[in-house]
Order: sequence, then C-alpha cells, then structure tokens
Amino acid sequence: MRLPAQGNEFSRPEENRAPFLKRLYIYQKERFPILGHGLLVTAFSFSAISFSRICRGAEGFVSWKIFLTGIFTTISLFFLVRIFDEFKDAEDDAKYRKELAVPRGLITFRELAITGAIFAAVQIVVNLIFFPKMLLIYSIVIGYLLLMGKEFFIADWLRRHQFWYVVSHMVIIPLIDIYASGLDWLLAGVDAPSGLVFFFAVSFMNGIVLEVGRKIRVPEKESEGVLTYTSLLGTQKAVWLWIAILVVTLSLSIAASVFAGYGKTAFLVLGAVFIICSMPAFLFLNKKTEKLSKMIEYASALWTIAMYLTLGGGPMLSKMLSV
Repeated sequence: MRLPAQGNEFSRPEENRAPFLKRLYIYQKERFPILGHGLLVTAFSFSAISFSRICRGAEGFVSWKIFLTGIFTTISLFFLVRIFDEFKDAEDDAKYRKELAVPRGLITFRELAITGAIFAAVQIVVNLIFFPKMLLIYSIVIGYLLLMGKEFFIADWLRRHQFWYVVSHMVIIPLIDIYASGLDWLLAGVDAPSGLVFFFAVSFMNGIVLEVGRKIRVPEKESEGVLTYTSLLGTQKAVWLWIAILVVTLSLSIAASVFAGYGKTAFLVLGAVFIICSMPAFLFLNKKTEKLSKMIEYASALWTIAMYLTLGGGPMLSKMLSV
C-alpha cells in the first residue's frame, strides 16, 4: 500500500511540529474523542456485565477492580479499531479526505503503529495480572481485528459488496461484547446465559444503526469518494433502511428483555425510545435539511446508549440503589 505524503493543503504547521503527546491529544479529539467514546463504551461494558448477571440471577455487580480494568481493555480495544481503520483506509483518505489527521501530517503511521502496539501490550499485561482467563476471548478479538485490518484478504470483493463489508466489520462489536460479558460469567466459572445471544445481536445491530445513521446526508453535503448510504441507495431508501434497522433492533431488544425477565416498564421504555429516535428520520423524509440529517446521526447515538442502559445498565443501577 502506498502511504500518503506527510502534509498537504490542510496541514497546520504549528500542530504538525508540536510534541508527540500534544499531537496525539489532537488526534484523539478528532478521531476518537476519549470522553464521548469512553462514556459510550463504559455504558456498553457495564450493560453487558449487568445483563449477564441479571440473566443468571446473580446478586450485585462484579468488583470494581474487575470492572475498571475491564473497561480499560474495552475502551482501548475500540481505540485499536480506530487505529487499524487509519491503515485500512489510508489510500482513500489520502485521495478524498485530505483534511483528516493522518493525510494532513498531524500524526504518522509509524507513530500510530507504536501507539497501538503499546496499548496492546498494556492490555495483555493488565489481563494477565488481573484475569488471565480473559486472554482467550481477548485473543479472539485481536485475531479478528487483525483480519479486519487485512480486509479478510478479499478487499476488492468486499468493496464491491457493501452489505458484506459492513457485516464483516460490525462483528467486532459483539466480539468485544462477549469479552465484556465474560467479566461476569467466565470469571465466575459458569456457562454464559442463553439470553446473551440476543444482547450480542442488539450490539451488532446498534453498530449498523450508527454506521448507517452517520452516513445519511443531504445532496449538497455528499463528497466524491466518500461512501454514504444516501449516495448509494438514494435518500428515501437510505432513510427507510435506517428505520427498518431500528425496528429489527427493537425486536431483538424486546426478546432480550423477555430473557432477562423484565416487565412491562422495559417494553414501554423501548417503545418510547424508538418513537423519539425515529422522529428525525420521518421529518427528514418530508424536509431534507442538513440539520435533520445530523439529528439522525445524533439519534443513532442516543438509540445505542438507550438500548444498553435499558437492557442492562438501568436495571442493574436500580438494583444497586435499592439495596
């Protein structure tokens, strides 16, 4: 792969010449905002553990030592996904998205590779010290991530088949979910609750919700070489696809709620979240504005957080506070 030259018309010399830590801070701010992503992944991990414990009738929550060291791994795993994507998308970014951090020379591929290697090494050490049992699931996640980085050695075929491209790349989310939930059932030495299958399916679909939701745009915001679902399918079909994905995710969430033994309240909450989050899409169908397209993207994030909190986080917090 031919790597892009360092620097272009979007370069900011004062940033490119800054010390590495400052440039890494700017990079994460643009490409992996640690606060926003950290909160989302923390909710993701907390809910996976909580759902597992609720399904198997375990009292309380895992120890905070397990939880905090576990979320370090899950957050940093998603950061590794971001780094791998930089390498995978290098040629397209250099050609069509020159304003991004790597093409404009803010940070180099070598620096990203070293940063990723350091995070991976720390992940292994942390898991080895605190819960070596988790290394098997961790290894599976890393193995899949390495295959993703190589586009499963069928890059051209995947790019011609967008459906399978998205599906293959979203599998990493339930794999990390399996790791997070394993902080409960695996460390407890018991079988994974069967209801987790539906929770993992919801995680997978949440990734699709986010993927499609952030790539719905008005015609004037489409860019050459940047794939969006509105350019691929047309505006109407892309928005209806996103709504259909919400419906499928809602159905899986209801199934997960049944397995967890939740009552009517959970169904009402899920229904209310669906109505609220789908509203921007229906409004966009009637009035296609940039503001409403951004609202669909925000609704995708809200939907994802709400699903995790409703299925695991909320019920567990309720139990913990009532003790």
